[in-house]
Amino acid sequence: MFSWGRSVDARYGVAVWNFQPTQECHIPLQIGDTVHILQVFEGWYKGYSLKNRCVKGIFPASIIHIKHATIELRGNQENIISTEMPLVQEITTTLREWSNIWKQLYVAGQVNKFRQVTSRMCNLIEKRSQLLSGTMPHDELKDLKQEVTIKIDAGNKMLELDLVVRDENGNILDPDHTSVISLFQAHKRATQHITERIREESRQNQNEYGRFARLSSSPTHTLFIWVRNFVCKIGEETELFMSLYDPNEQKIICENYLFRWASTGLPKEIDMLNNLKVVFTDLGNKDLNRERIYLVCQIVRVGRMDLKESNVKKMTQGLRRPLGVSAMDITDILKGKAESDEDKHHFIPFQQLMRWVRVGDARVAHGEAWNRMRWHAVSRGAPGFHSVTKSSRATCVTYRVRTLMHWLHMLTHWRRTLASRSLTCLWVSMKLLSGDLKQIRKDHPHLVDRSTVVARKMGFPEIIMPGDVRNDIYVTLIQGEFDKQNKTTQKNVEVTMCVCDENGDIISNAICQGAGDKAVTQHQSVVYYQLKQHRWMETVKVAIPIEDVQRTHLRFTFKHRSSSDSKDKGERIFAMAYEKLMKPDGTTLKDGEHNLILYKGDSRKLEDASIYLNNLSSKSMSDQKTSQASSFRNTGGGHHMCSRDSLQISTLVCSTKLTQNVDLLGLLKWRSNIRALNENLRMLMKVDGGEVVKFLQDTLDALFSIMMEFSDNNTYDKLVFDALVFLIGLIADRKFQHFNAVLEAYIRQHFSATLAYKKLLSVLTEYVDTASRGLDCEPLKRAFKALEYIFKFTVRSRCLYSQLYEGKEKKEYEDSVRILLEKFNVLMKSSLEGNTLLMQGASLKYLPMILQDVATTFDPVLLSHLLHDFIRSLPPDRLMKQKLQSMTAIVGTQLFKMEECRDILLSVMTSTLMELIQKGEEEEACVELLSSILEVLYHQNVGITYRDIQDIMDKLLPTVNRMVIMLGRDHSLISNYVACMTAILSQMEVSHYVNYINTFQTRRDLMVMLVETFISCHQVVGVWNVLPGDILAIEGVQRRVFLRAINQYAETLNNMFLNSSSFELQLWNNYFHLAVAFLTQESLQLENFSNAKRAAILCKYGDMRGVIGAAIREMWYNLGQHKIRFIPGLVGPILEMTLIPEVELRKSTIPIFFDMMQCEYQYKGDFRTFEDEIIKNLDHEVEGGRGDEQYQMLFQKILLELCRKSQYLAKQGEAFVALVTGLLERLLDYRTVMNDENQSYSMNCTVNLLNFYKDIDREEMYIRYLYKLRDLHIGYENFTEAAYTLLLHAKLLKWTDDQFTLHIQDFQGSQTQRQLKENLYNKIIDYLDKGKMWEEAIDLCKELAEQYETEVFDYGLLSKTLQRQAKFYENIMQVLRPKPDYFAIGYYGLNFPSFIRNKIFIHRGKEYERREDVEQFLLNQFPNADIMKTTAQPGDEVNNAPGQSIQCFAVQPILAEQAQFHNKNVPEQIVDFYKANNVLNFSYSRPIRKGPKDPENEFASMWIERTMFTTAYKLPGILRWFEVLQVSQTCISPLENAIETMQTSNDKILTMVNQHHNDANLSINPLSMLLNGIVDPAVMGGFAKYEKAFFTEGYMCSHPEDLDNITKLKDLIAWQIPLLTEGIRIHGKKVTEALKPFHDRMEECFAQLKAKVESQYGVRDLSFSEERRGGSGAGSRPRSMIRSYRPLSVISSSSLSSTSSDKESTRTTMDSVEPPLPRKQSTRNLDRPLEAVAKDLEDKKVAKKEHRTSGLQGLARSPMPAPIPECTVEPSRMPLVSGNSVERSPEHFAKENTAGQTVTVNNGFGGQIKSSRPPPLPRKINPSLLENFSHDLVDPLTSPPFQAPGKEQLQFKVSSSPNPDSSKPLKSPPPPPPPKNKRMSQPPPS
Repeated sequence: MFSWGRSVDARYGVAVWNFQPTQECHIPLQIGDTVHILQVFEGWYKGYSLKNRCVKGIFPASIIHIKHATIELRGNQENIISTEMPLVQEITTTLREWSNIWKQLYVAGQVNKFRQVTSRMCNLIEKRSQLLSGTMPHDELKDLKQEVTIKIDAGNKMLELDLVVRDENGNILDPDHTSVISLFQAHKRATQHITERIREESRQNQNEYGRFARLSSSPTHTLFIWVRNFVCKIGEETELFMSLYDPNEQKIICENYLFRWASTGLPKEIDMLNNLKVVFTDLGNKDLNRERIYLVCQIVRVGRMDLKESNVKKMTQGLRRPLGVSAMDITDILKGKAESDEDKHHFIPFQQLMRWVRVGDARVAHGEAWNRMRWHAVSRGAPGFHSVTKSSRATCVTYRVRTLMHWLHMLTHWRRTLASRSLTCLWVSMKLLSGDLKQIRKDHPHLVDRSTVVARKMGFPEIIMPGDVRNDIYVTLIQGEFDKQNKTTQKNVEVTMCVCDENGDIISNAICQGAGDKAVTQHQSVVYYQLKQHRWMETVKVAIPIEDVQRTHLRFTFKHRSSSDSKDKGERIFAMAYEKLMKPDGTTLKDGEHNLILYKGDSRKLEDASIYLNNLSSKSMSDQKTSQASSFRNTGGGHHMCSRDSLQISTLVCSTKLTQNVDLLGLLKWRSNIRALNENLRMLMKVDGGEVVKFLQDTLDALFSIMMEFSDNNTYDKLVFDALVFLIGLIADRKFQHFNAVLEAYIRQHFSATLAYKKLLSVLTEYVDTASRGLDCEPLKRAFKALEYIFKFTVRSRCLYSQLYEGKEKKEYEDSVRILLEKFNVLMKSSLEGNTLLMQGASLKYLPMILQDVATTFDPVLLSHLLHDFIRSLPPDRLMKQKLQSMTAIVGTQLFKMEECRDILLSVMTSTLMELIQKGEEEEACVELLSSILEVLYHQNVGITYRDIQDIMDKLLPTVNRMVIMLGRDHSLISNYVACMTAILSQMEVSHYVNYINTFQTRRDLMVMLVETFISCHQVVGVWNVLPGDILAIEGVQRRVFLRAINQYAETLNNMFLNSSSFELQLWNNYFHLAVAFLTQESLQLENFSNAKRAAILCKYGDMRGVIGAAIREMWYNLGQHKIRFIPGLVGPILEMTLIPEVELRKSTIPIFFDMMQCEYQYKGDFRTFEDEIIKNLDHEVEGGRGDEQYQMLFQKILLELCRKSQYLAKQGEAFVALVTGLLERLLDYRTVMNDENQSYSMNCTVNLLNFYKDIDREEMYIRYLYKLRDLHIGYENFTEAAYTLLLHAKLLKWTDDQFTLHIQDFQGSQTQRQLKENLYNKIIDYLDKGKMWEEAIDLCKELAEQYETEVFDYGLLSKTLQRQAKFYENIMQVLRPKPDYFAIGYYGLNFPSFIRNKIFIHRGKEYERREDVEQFLLNQFPNADIMKTTAQPGDEVNNAPGQSIQCFAVQPILAEQAQFHNKNVPEQIVDFYKANNVLNFSYSRPIRKGPKDPENEFASMWIERTMFTTAYKLPGILRWFEVLQVSQTCISPLENAIETMQTSNDKILTMVNQHHNDANLSINPLSMLLNGIVDPAVMGGFAKYEKAFFTEGYMCSHPEDLDNITKLKDLIAWQIPLLTEGIRIHGKKVTEALKPFHDRMEECFAQLKAKVESQYGVRDLSFSEERRGGSGAGSRPRSMIRSYRPLSVISSSSLSSTSSDKESTRTTMDSVEPPLPRKQSTRNLDRPLEAVAKDLEDKKVAKKEHRTSGLQGLARSPMPAPIPECTVEPSRMPLVSGNSVERSPEHFAKENTAGQTVTVNNGFGGQIKSSRPPPLPRKINPSLLENFSHDLVDPLTSPPFQAPGKEQLQFKVSSSPNPDSSKPLKSPPPPPPPKNKRMSQPPPS
């Protein structure tokens, strides 16, 4: 025995493989499905998929990847909670949801969107893997989290999915612990952020934007660089100086990072191997936004003068010589446009120069060229540097070029060659970090540790924090010029710089050559070889204590260095220069360049400070100009100033203690000169802000020390106050906004003035008092901006004083504050304009900022009372917006969160809000204030809020409801009002509702409130949905709040408005509409959501539809006797509710319909009103997407059960249920196929629906679907069918002036039936014109013309109509109209939709549409179908097969009888129209053989099988296809086939002759081919085959019944001779000389043929008059040679009269094309006399019934074997029998009159028969000769057959179609609708 064991570890897993069930107990799984595992046994799990919890089963354990999870019990149900981090779970859920949409995008062909989603999904998968790895540092994890959440939100926005509301840290907000206002505001922020993100993504890369956003959020940045390797093969030690360089400003912006490389190829300090890391700190946003920034690295070798010198021992060592430089453009990295990663290595090649480079014509040392290249080229953005530093691996080869720029250009284009020769190169990694040094050490400990070198910015950062003491002086050796004097070559000058005190003693270790290097005592410059002008550009940092700066100076000594060691030892200092660091006035040396004076003299005395310190240090200090003529000038002390030599340096002081401003220095040292204190305080406000903020702490200390020093008097109080205001205002400036943190830190940590509060309050009170008296007080205007920090200083000062003196003088302090606030209140009461108004506005703006601090040292309740008076003091209608904003700021303070303070302040706020909202003033500020109040009241730490909510509810809830009703959904603030309304309702308790109801004194007031509430809620949830619908949290909270409110108000309805005396119809009606709108809102339709969203909603809120549905049902049954008052008004809403696809809801609400039926039946005796309403609404609802087959079954089942139990409604109820279910079935079919590409589906379903509405006499719905069908036709350019469709509507209208009640979108201006019918006719005529159906358009024009002429007498319109009609006549005769082909299409197989399965349709093709086109169209509609190769009717094995087989072949229309052409000469153009239009019958012929085949004469056994098809309606009609109702087959014998072939041949000859008579310019080539094929036996064999087959004695003896047909065939042969005679005559007249021999040969053959035929079959005479040969003049039109048009069918007078009774006098061709109309009589006048009608009927009765045939593409037309209603047949070559009457042929008349005598009989050719035997043809020739006279020769084998007595007939009907009634047209043209699954379901059981 085995048993399933409970799973312990494996409880939750993910399918990693697809699993298809093979047994019933298996459950299917797809990759990615999550499963809950319940039990386990031997490699199998038992459980269920989380996307379908209802189905439990087993599945293999091998396809499940187990994941860690915890199980939480909720009742009896286990809930799985994954232990993965929330962000991973969110990514997983997002990927699952996106994957479904991703597939849909692929199927839909949305390539761009598909690729975007693909990229996002791949990126999220990668980020998810990184999160799961667990190896990411904290800082990177934080950035990754932010990046992922942004990607998810942006992707959801792009895919129109629900957005997630997050807090500032990216965490998802819990709606249960977040207020509605917070959710709403968070959504607004998220939407704005995501929109900006998507916009940025369209302009730049995603990662780029993310990096840029992170960088912009931090004011300080740091560039981390890690030197990975350096390759330099020179054999000497090298120094590498790395720095950041701005080429536009041409300066270094950071300290140099110095690291040394030994000659061995490794770092000089081996411990630094792979640890050469540096951070360039203090970079601000301005630095990152520089146009270009380069990372520059200089190489200086330390060794001998020339590398090529071989005798190393004799060479001078230790010289610093320039070697090369490299540069890399890092602008994109700093701006976040390029990725910065510490793992990515950047290759930077070096530029190395040879000893000499020729620049222009000058011979320049390589050091000079190096400097030019290093700075000048980079500063100008040389293309060589830009390209090399980015992508080239080339350099280290120097080319001798004419100019340096040319050299860089050549370097760029030859970088591949240079790369192969590269000897010196550098590899680095870099990463941009946000934050200062302290922050990055905390966030990036794996990158920045204590060993990482720090290279500070050469300048101050954007924020200088207190305690950040810095005293750095940067000195740059720029350039020098040294005269060679009497020597032949220039000197190799080395500059030595040192820092000395006033005694000349060198201060040790005061110089830092670069960050990362040890401090040195002296700095020795690089040595250039034999140059006059030296350009070093070397920067060092001088770091000495602040107290030593005043007594120190810089000393520069100059020495010539020789390449020979022996000579170099003898070199001495030849010059010196110096510069003091501080001026005599105490300010530091000015930043910038300094031209120093060089002194020469005895080398031993040059370094004597007592001598050179008495001399001038720089040329700017010189009082006299140096003499131009003399090279030296004697000075005191024996030093000589050299005018020819010069030295240029630059300095930059970065010190928080040293200043270069005299005024600022005077204030900082105010004690040294108190008399100048007034001036210093005033001058402070003129000092540059950048200089002041650097010494912010010292300046504040000085100000408050002055205040404390003079605490006993007020001499300097206002000056200090104004100076303090200046400082605070300076920091408030946007330029220095980052210094707010400095000021805050100073107040907290460094401020110590205990008495300052007294001074500050005193001065401020005085200023406010001055302003309150209406006087101008300019200092107060400036003080308002600094008011917040003034009170921070005040409160801090008071706290320090209180701590020091244990709370003394508390009352004095509070009195001072109270007096100040009262002064503000006095100021607010003033009604003066000008400055007072400005002061009041500033007070409203800035006073709330002080409350947070004041409340800590002042009584909050007293402060609240003062604020209450402050708000109320402002005069009405004055500064209302500023007043609201001030109250909003007050709400945001801690003061408002105190319960006792809020009780004082809230009442004045709510009163103000109510007043302004009712007036509609300052709505935006009002909404902001109300939102802020509700947000504060939501939190738990604000005390008891019950009374506050009550106050808001009483004053503001009705007002907000009215605003929601009044404002449109497009109003900018409607969503804010709705959020406030939702927030108020959410914070109301049950007792609030009770109190709220009780506040209304009268029932009317209560009713008004309820109506307003219902309407506002209805608009919000049912109409507008103004709250963001893409936020699941907001939707859920709103639904929950509104549901509770609806239920609360429902109780009020039941208790107070249900009795007969108190019943309020409108109120109850509003409730029901609100409840239904709530139930049917999109956010509650769970079936439309993804599995994840549905599960989240159910878990959080449950399915609310059942709750509200039960409430609606209960409220309905509570109505009792009042129910009838809600019928039919509530039928639509209840129907909409029952259509919700939730089974239990449907079961509980559908019975309401039966209750409505009962209610109306009891009051009226029927439920017609209810029935009409439900039919009208059902059409609208189903078309809108509601309803399904399940609903249809439930509706039928529930109502039938209820009706059958009823004593009175059993029969009527069943009929009603059948009616509704039938309509529902058709509506579902229609909805299913409307979006289908198969036009037949949609059109057939539309016709089904309009016929259904016609049958149940719903004219409005009938017309509605007529126009839907018209629109479908127009979409497919079926203009003819669109015209027939609109004609159905036109027939419903009368030519009267009665008003037309229905609204037709296309004819909005039509008010009467006459106007609408006229407009319809014009539209129909337009469509008919486009469809080239001009004959039909003419009939409508005639009817319109009759109305214009005889009814409305509008001759203008009559003229236009007649002109239009004339144009149509002209088109008929002159415009070529290709005949449409007709195709029989059969659908066989069980897999076809039921409405076409095993049925045949006749399809009317478009112009030039071939059978191949139709087959391809069918294959597109049914890709799995097979095209049948045979035209034979398939058997049951095909019909019942599971596949799909389509049969398609062309059929020929059979011309119906046209009585108007009887006995008339009709042009071909006119007759051609009726050959292919208004056709009901179609034929198809195919040859078959019976008996043995005669190889010499195949005609003897050639039979023709002819199939006749009869459609339900004539084509064209309202569809392009109609179903075949009847099919019959007939076999044509070989003799009859020969007669038809011969007849066709004669017809073609006659047609060709007529064409040449009418057109003398017609080509004779077709005529030549036709005649030659007949007269030359060698071509076609002639009719000799017929003679051999049928004219033999043997055939006649064996077939005596064919003697009459043999006679007919002989007569046709005889009649061919006169036709050929005329044709050859015309040919001879037109033949060219080149074809003369051909014509002669044809005449010779014809002569033989004529002699033979006339001798055997007699002579026929056919005379052509001259006028018929074209002699009638140029104005004659082409006409047929036929004198009479004979009818093609035999119609008895009885049938004729029965069919003609329904026809209108003005229309005879279009009445039987469409389905019958609704029960409405035609209003068309029958003006025709009855005598004329009777005469026509008699003529039709006795008219000669003749047969016509024609061939088209080898397919034949044949007559019907039996009479078929509404169709005609061809009897001319069949027994002339119709019913019981027998009509005699002309032969019988001839035999009766002239038996045995020679007679002359008139015939249709206009000739005479000269024969002793009566002719077999009728007197008037068969009109079929007119048909199909094309230029193409037709194979006799495929010519139309002839039907005669004795033919074999086979007739059958389509089993699914009823037998048509001959006296009544069919009702329904289309087949039944497609099956439900669109519609490829399994066939129904037979």
